[in-house]
Amino acid sequence: LLAVRGGGHNVAGKAVCDGGLMLDLSPMKGVRVDPVRRIAQAQPGLLLRELDHETQAFGLATPLGVVSLTGIAGLTLGGGLGWLNGKHGLACDNLLAADVVTADGQLLRASADENPDLFWAIRGGSGNFGVVTSFAYRLHPVGPVLGGGVAFPPERAREALRFYREFAATCPDELSTTAGLGVDADGRPTVGVGVCWCGPLDEGERALRPLRAFGPAEDGIGPMPYTAVQTAGDEGFPPDRQHYWKANWLSDLSDGAIDVLLRFAAEKPSAATGIGLQQMHGAAARVGPTATAFPHRRDQYDLLLLTQWEDPADADRSVAWTRAFFEAMRPFAERAVYVNDLGEEGADRVREAYGANYGRLAAIKARYDPTNFFRANQNVAPTA
Repeated sequence: LLAVRGGGHNVAGKAVCDGGLMLDLSPMKGVRVDPVRRIAQAQPGLLLRELDHETQAFGLATPLGVVSLTGIAGLTLGGGLGWLNGKHGLACDNLLAADVVTADGQLLRASADENPDLFWAIRGGSGNFGVVTSFAYRLHPVGPVLGGGVAFPPERAREALRFYREFAATCPDELSTTAGLGVDADGRPTVGVGVCWCGPLDEGERALRPLRAFGPAEDGIGPMPYTAVQTAGDEGFPPDRQHYWKANWLSDLSDGAIDVLLRFAAEKPSAATGIGLQQMHGAAARVGPTATAFPHRRDQYDLLLLTQWEDPADADRSVAWTRAFFEAMRPFAERAVYVNDLGEEGADRVREAYGANYGRLAAIKARYDPTNFFRANQNVAPTA
């Protein structure tokens, strides 16, 4: 059994294995930026913040995720939903080529012109097809952005989520958002909305005016470097905590869904536990569902239940809350999940992650890994 480790951020723990070998790619941190051609060549041990640091030296960026401690490799291979998705798509949409070592030891170039079936599969099919030793990304000009967020008090939590539903539905491509639920000192639910505007700042001020005029108790939106937005969420994921996550795609933030969100937010098992809605829209949503292996192409939210705790004695209570919350949200959610959010949840959930593309992925798996050597992942079994 072989496990492949990039950044080690994956909540399912697929980077390690018992009774097998871990291939640790984390020392491979080479990166080369061509500012003229707007291409970055990046090795798989890089974290998001390390690639951002190099590309931003030239005022450029490629879409990545929202926690800069994440590794670029697993993020990209699973899709890569981040702050630039509305304007520039997912990380996998900006992958131009990759070098892949397959199960039989071949080093293959995967691109639109070379091994195009493999190139299709690694853009959303996770680590099923080999070890990627180099990524080539398309870069975009990304200067200072409008980032930060606003917060609404408990007495306005419900109307804030209803407003957010309408506001997010009309966001231009340049504006991507998140919504999160927390609690105040008395355990009452609160709502925060995070933003990233990547475009002319004066236009961003106008686009954000309705949100800021809705009367938040706190307003921390302002111009900042793109790297500041990228690292803002890092403090929520310190080392040494225990985690249990559940997730689904949510296409409609209905009043019924809002009721469930607020009810479970008031019962959060720890202050560190997160409840989030990450918006997917614009360029990322307009790609065809079969254009890459990532099938979930529509305006929607990545609903994230990110339960964290420190004392092992809290595990049963934390896991039970998460599972109950997840089941209560199922009537409102899609039968679909972002593969990078997936834990150890069984074969049916893996199929929900790959959707209608599972059959094609299985056929490509049979060509490049017929013995399922690369199976320490959200596994696609090769077609017999």
